[in-house]
Amino acid sequence: MTRSATISTLPRLRWMFAAAAIAAAALPGTADARTAGTYDGVWNVVFATTRGTCSSGYSVPFTVNGSRVTSAGGGRVSGTVNRGGGVAVQVSVGASHATGGGRLGGTSGAGSWRGVIQGDNCSGTWQATRS
Repeated sequence: MTRSATISTLPRLRWMFAAAAIAAAALPGTADARTAGTYDGVWNVVFATTRGTCSSGYSVPFTVNGSRVTSAGGGRVSGTVNRGGGVAVQVSVGASHATGGGRLGGTSGAGSWRGVIQGDNCSGTWQATRS
C-alpha cells in the first residue's frame, strides 16, 4: 500500500471505529431472554464528532441478535441491548478503541460515544436506523 493510500484511509478508519464505538455504547449489559427478537436486525449507525479532531458523518452497520450486538462489517464490536432498548457497546479497530451507549426503540436509536481514534481523544453522538 502506498503512503497516499494509507493516508486517505485514515479518516475512514476513524469513522468506522467511532461508529462501532457508539453503537456498542448504546447497548447495556443487563439483557435478558425477554429481549430476544425485539431489536433484531441490521442497524445503520451514523456518528458525529462533537469533541476532538476525528472525522464526522461515517455510517457503520451493526447487527443485533437477541440481546447481543456485533459488527455487520469491520472491526471488533461487542455489546448488549436490554429489554428497554438500552444499549452499551465496546469497539476496537487496531489501536483505536471506543465505547458508547444510548437507546434503541422501534426502528431508530440515538446515544453518545467516546474513545481514542488514531491517537486522538474524541467524543460525540450517534443515530441509528434499523434496515
